[in-house]
Parts: sequence; structure tokens; C-alpha cells
Amino acid sequence: MTQASILVAGIGNIFLGDDAFGSEVARALARRELPDAVRVVDFGIRGFDLAYALLDGYETTIFIDATPRGGEPGTLYTIEPDLDELNNLDAEGMMVETHGMNPMKVLAMVKSMGGHFKRILLVGCEPAPLESEDGHMGLSERVEAAVGEAVQVVESLVTKILEEEHHTGDRVSNI
Repeated sequence: MTQASILVAGIGNIFLGDDAFGSEVARALARRELPDAVRVVDFGIRGFDLAYALLDGYETTIFIDATPRGGEPGTLYTIEPDLDELNNLDAEGMMVETHGMNPMKVLAMVKSMGGHFKRILLVGCEPAPLESEDGHMGLSERVEAAVGEAVQVVESLVTKILEEEHHTGDRVSNI
């Protein structure tokens, strides 16, 4: 088996409704037949596990996460985050929570550990508002409906990235 060049990282808390979006998509992807160059992991809220995985030096990491941006619940986004924001986090801003996960904090921690990022992408989904501070399990109807589409988006990104790596021997910056 070859070393995986793409890490697909599902992120989310299954006890907070639509926050489980990334975990659900990662589980759906894990049931699919993907190229050997792709590693899919549902990290849930395990920020330290994700940080150590990122230290393995993947060419591309695709985060899948609930991403509130003010759109309609179920709206999908593909984002290439500005990693310069990592330089603006102070020591307190880099602290990784034990019961939640902020991907930018995890990236900052990895950077502080000497890790380097080649390419980070985010496939996000607009969550529905959480109806109770107590949370609940299960996705809202609109976010649940977006899981299959998100699987297709990730598979499309993987195909394009692997084709670019194959043709150029390096990554191309346009997705």
C-alpha cells in the first residue's frame, strides 16, 4: 500500500445536531471505494488525533465540517482557508479544546509543532440553528439531505487533485 497523499478529515460533535455533519460524511465516504492515496478518518472532536495525523505530511487535507456562514441550512461550501490567520493566534487562541474542535486551532498547534501544510480545503455545510443548549443527536432534514452531495463534492475534489498530482507531479493551486 502506498502512502496516502490526501487526508479527508471528518470533524464534528455527534451530540450537537448538525455539528455531526463532518462525521456523517466521513462515515459515508469510508463505505465508498476510494483510491489508495486517500485516507478518510472521522476525527469527531479529537483535535489532538487530527493534529498528529496532520504531522504525517499529506499533500492535501480536506476538512469536512459544519460551517456557519449565514446561508440556508444544507448549503455546501468549498473553501480554501487563509492559513495566514494562523500567525494571528496568540497562545490562548491555539489551545485545543477537549470537548470540541476548531480546525484553525488544530492547524496552529501543528504549525507550532513544526508541521507544514501544503494544501488545506474545507467542505462545509451550513447547519440549522441548534434548538437547545442541551444538544441532540441526529442531523436536521436539510443537512441530512446534503450528506450525499458532500460525498460527491469530496470525491470530485479527490479525483481532480490526484489527476493534477499525476500530470504535474505537484499540486496545482486552482480548485
